[in-house]
Amino acid sequence: MGLFGSSGVRGLVNVALTPRLACKVGMAAATHAKAKRAIVGRDTRVSGSMLEDALVAGLTAAGVNVSLLGIVPTPAVAYLTKELGADVGFMLTASHNPPQYNGIKVFSGNSLSYTDSSQNEVEKIIGENGFALAEWRQVGAATNLNVSNLYVEMLRKAAKLDKKWHVVVDPGCGATYQTAPAALKALGCKVTTLNAQPDGYFPARSSEPTAESLSDLAKVVEALDADLGVAFDGDGDRLALVDGAGGFVDFDRALAAFAAYALKQSGGGTVVTNVEASMCVETMAALYCGKVVRVRVGDVYVSEAMTTSGAVYGGEPCGAWIHPQLHWCPDGPLSAVLLLQALEEQGKSLREFIAEVPQYVTLRENIPCRNENKHQLITSVEKAITQTFPDYSDLSMVDGVRLALKNGWVLVRASGTEPLIRLTVEGQSLKAARDIIDKGVSLVRKHIGEARA
Repeated sequence: MGLFGSSGVRGLVNVALTPRLACKVGMAAATHAKAKRAIVGRDTRVSGSMLEDALVAGLTAAGVNVSLLGIVPTPAVAYLTKELGADVGFMLTASHNPPQYNGIKVFSGNSLSYTDSSQNEVEKIIGENGFALAEWRQVGAATNLNVSNLYVEMLRKAAKLDKKWHVVVDPGCGATYQTAPAALKALGCKVTTLNAQPDGYFPARSSEPTAESLSDLAKVVEALDADLGVAFDGDGDRLALVDGAGGFVDFDRALAAFAAYALKQSGGGTVVTNVEASMCVETMAALYCGKVVRVRVGDVYVSEAMTTSGAVYGGEPCGAWIHPQLHWCPDGPLSAVLLLQALEEQGKSLREFIAEVPQYVTLRENIPCRNENKHQLITSVEKAITQTFPDYSDLSMVDGVRLALKNGWVLVRASGTEPLIRLTVEGQSLKAARDIIDKGVSLVRKHIGEARA
């Protein structure tokens, strides 16, 4: 059926994602979890209330009592599912996607996003109409529950700050509009807010925080001589940073810098990231005897690997950082709080903190390939790629084909959403990166040509 992706059910509202489907997801997830209690949160999207009503109808039909949290960040739903002892938690969000999209992300009682096995079970129940509906006397009830303060209190307790940091916060009209500024103020920060009014059309900037979309934040940080700027995506599971000079901080280098800090604090250990992250993660981890585990793209795969490996930290190079000491969901506001503590403990500015991480050269190429040929092509590339790059040091097949080389790495993946083969390379120099990508493109195009023949 393929309803679920790596970030739950997601699609265009009233096209791929309808109230009817939301109701079925509610009934099926309740059936799978044998749930008695659920919590539901949403971001600021205009379709949120409509989909919430449908989802709750499905849950209560299955005999589940539902607590409605209103507009809260995704990590708040994950944390509160565990904190409040709910059997299952739901977040209505399409994260960083445009406002015409929405989605349903499901969390188990331990705050971990539903894994592939759980998602497959839910899809099977929907496909077979195998819903376990309640007898009419046992239909569930839905009540409003204003407990976002519990999430803010968790953020406040997560760090101790002595310096009065001046932080410019840009929630982008999304779900962190209230909680992120409140937590930073509670920690004694001077907070200046930008785009902190809830608006599901995201009129101020894109819900995806990028160097381009955060140009206003960069200008405000520089103009006010603030210490740094922090921005979040639509649902608050991603963090983007601007340093005190108004410079956008590279996602990979920020991930690696905090990985080094986490490993130093714990005296070594494991960090988890995905196959697309820069090799600067390994470079920084090696400084503290850390081991790096790489998994498929998608925060649920990072979280899942962290639970099995006992990792001290994990994340993806999009600002999604996971701090296992508190819960298993990427958490933008929590990452901001813990980053400030790291800067204070090390006596560094954000720019100095990031400067310790080497900057390598990343190049990307998207090569058209028919959907029906994509996965067969990856299989044929796997068999031939080591002949193209005989000096490789490691081969991974967890998500496409990834080869670690002496002077960089190459990743060949089939796009999950478009008729494309995605080629990503990184080199220690521009020359190295260009050499790797030229060989990779030639290899992929040769095999696409053979598939057409």
